[in-house]
Amino acid sequence: MKAVYPICCGVDVHKSFLVATIITTTNSIEPRYEKKRFSVYNRDLHLFADWLITHNCFDLCMESTGKYWIPVFNILEERGIRVVIANPKWVKAVKGNKDDTKDSKWIGDLFRLGLVPGSFIPPKKIRVLREFTRYRYKLVAMKSSEKNRFQNAFTVCNVALDSVVSDMFGSSALAITDYLISSDSFNPDYCRFLLKRSLKKKANSVLTSIEGYSMTTEQKFRIKVVREHLSAIDYSIAKIDNAISQMVSEYESLIDLLCTIPGVDRNSAITIISEIGTNVDLFSSSKRLCRWAGLTPGSNESAGKKKSVCISRAGVYLKPALVQVAHAAVKSISSPYYRLKYEQLSKRRGKKRAIIAIARMILTAIFSILKTGEVWNPTDLFKVDLPEHLKELQRGKAIKQALKFLQSQGILSS
Repeated sequence: MKAVYPICCGVDVHKSFLVATIITTTNSIEPRYEKKRFSVYNRDLHLFADWLITHNCFDLCMESTGKYWIPVFNILEERGIRVVIANPKWVKAVKGNKDDTKDSKWIGDLFRLGLVPGSFIPPKKIRVLREFTRYRYKLVAMKSSEKNRFQNAFTVCNVALDSVVSDMFGSSALAITDYLISSDSFNPDYCRFLLKRSLKKKANSVLTSIEGYSMTTEQKFRIKVVREHLSAIDYSIAKIDNAISQMVSEYESLIDLLCTIPGVDRNSAITIISEIGTNVDLFSSSKRLCRWAGLTPGSNESAGKKKSVCISRAGVYLKPALVQVAHAAVKSISSPYYRLKYEQLSKRRGKKRAIIAIARMILTAIFSILKTGEVWNPTDLFKVDLPEHLKELQRGKAIKQALKFLQSQGILSS
């Protein structure tokens, strides 16, 4: 096979050290190998970059091992070395004949022949934004867990309030729960006074669900701790949201564009941008983007028999966001496009497969929007505030369509 990279480097990176092998193509059949080991401290990483530059090696491939590859990538990116991050499944060596040195050589050999597809690594601004949006995702998940613990704490105390109210964190329900954990006695009349609006009609049911409850001092203390933790999580989410709003100020026009898609709100648009970036040309096609996001059925056929075609585990953060958008889109009344598609698909393929198909359609629309700068359902393309290069794309496409229409009507000669 022809060598794609005459001089390249394969790196096997670990928590505290890395092993690198520079491969230089020579006139003989076998290339020349030179191996060296470095620690992952910043000083040694700069020495590693100097060693690469000394050998005129500006193309490097390393396996994406946890988070350990990121410090190495940061230093090499600053020094102008092109780094390809490989998914472990593409560079996995055969068991029983591998060690750190052999692994780095194997990665370099595969990379030299162009057999390693590189992973998508967005620019640093997008990577930093991605850290914030993913942390927010974790905080929201933590908040949901704490809400469940709060509700379960009352269940084990024989308080069945959640069977009467629709939201345990509504104003009336919170007022009653605060009263229960702060008071040593139970006053039915005071509980009636705490109820508001529609819950006043259910006053008897509310009192029946509470009557006869038993709550110890220790249980009350635990519930108070959960409430305090919930308040702290809300405060953290508010601070993260404020920081994210400042970071995405330069992407406001793209966020407004994505929000024209049914089901996409501001938070979803920011999550999408943080995961795929603003330059979708790196994916070359919408199909490749959908496959990268884990929304494309797998191809697993052997001996004429098709095995599992489940979607992959890729897109750990992007996929849930798109599925959430898809659920909102199929319920949209103002724009029934995705709702009609969902109804057609769910009859034949089931609801779960249908919602994944809708998520894939939405991601395809996102690819086109970020590539061309057009709104999802345009009324007037040129009223949207866009970057200049996207306006030029819109204008050129509109002129081309207008000329084609005039020629088809015979008004303008070809």
